[in-house]
Amino acid sequence: MKILFDHQIFSIQKYGGVSRYFFEVAKGIAETLENEVEIFAPLYVNEYFLNNSRVYPWGIKIPHLPKSKHIVGIVNHELQRMLVKRRRDVDIFHETYYSMADHCPASAKRVVTVYDMIHEKFSEYFPVIDKTQQKKAHVVSRADHVICISENTKRDLMDLLSVPEEKISVVYLGCSLKPRTEKKTGIPRFFQKPYILYVGYRLGYKNFERLLHAYASSTFLRNEFALVCFGGGAFSPRELDLMQLLRIPKQNIRYLAGTDEILAELYDSATVFVYPSLYEGFGIPPLEAMSFGCPVVSANTSSIPEVVGDAAELFDPYDVEGICAAIERVVSTPEHADMLVKKGQKRINLFSWEKCVENTLNVYRKILGA
Repeated sequence: MKILFDHQIFSIQKYGGVSRYFFEVAKGIAETLENEVEIFAPLYVNEYFLNNSRVYPWGIKIPHLPKSKHIVGIVNHELQRMLVKRRRDVDIFHETYYSMADHCPASAKRVVTVYDMIHEKFSEYFPVIDKTQQKKAHVVSRADHVICISENTKRDLMDLLSVPEEKISVVYLGCSLKPRTEKKTGIPRFFQKPYILYVGYRLGYKNFERLLHAYASSTFLRNEFALVCFGGGAFSPRELDLMQLLRIPKQNIRYLAGTDEILAELYDSATVFVYPSLYEGFGIPPLEAMSFGCPVVSANTSSIPEVVGDAAELFDPYDVEGICAAIERVVSTPEHADMLVKKGQKRINLFSWEKCVENTLNVYRKILGA
């Protein structure tokens, strides 16, 4: 098979879950002997290709400059219209995000991946000018087949856009962050006392503010544990005001960003990882935490239980007291935490990029009748 991925996600994401997914799939396909993969991205900003020699985008890597995003998009769309749409050697055209423009080669079957239905279910968290809903509906309607990254996303897609079940396949994601070979070195260099770890964006449906309320409501947690947040941008004025209102000492909470190596160290030394999101299409961070032997406390909504199974302490993300109680239960009961760690080590074996690649190729073969 000849598989072609378009430029979209690689021209807007320097790092991120969606571009990581397509990078891993493209890399895996490139490692097979019977398939050929190409990424058409005349101008791209993505960093994942720097350390991989098997697959590179067709194009030039440029600096990630927010103000140039619109121009980059126009250049890529025009070149794709001129150089891709007329091709006759492509079997599968996999769109990496949602666009009204149609550049699928005439010879190809069109595939799109739907990661979640957050924009449809939580539209109040997105600006009016955000057209993701409309673009997604358009792309899904014209696709020959749709890949969803969880059964929950599949159900939501069927319910909200009336997509027939036979048009959808579920392919789970993998986990990219690998544990270090050396053992933990004790309490971290980031803090002088044990800490609770939060990873990723914090706005809206990510439910970070309820986590702050839960943390602040517990004298035990505030006295014994710090709260470390990795990624997602520095704390906003709104968040800083809330921390002050909740009387969370400044030394108790810290924001960090950086490389996978820093994140690995954080997972490795954290007492517990908390994932309070109201909705996720899949949810890779809990798997990352499990792979480092870090107990997971997470919301019981959307796809999250499907991913974590019985290897996490679950809570209602709308219940501040419940969030607090779940965290306290794990950090105050070593036997319970150890049990979650052991279950987590087994759970992560169900998810890998190798399985994701093979199942994706099976979807391609199915729609080609191969």
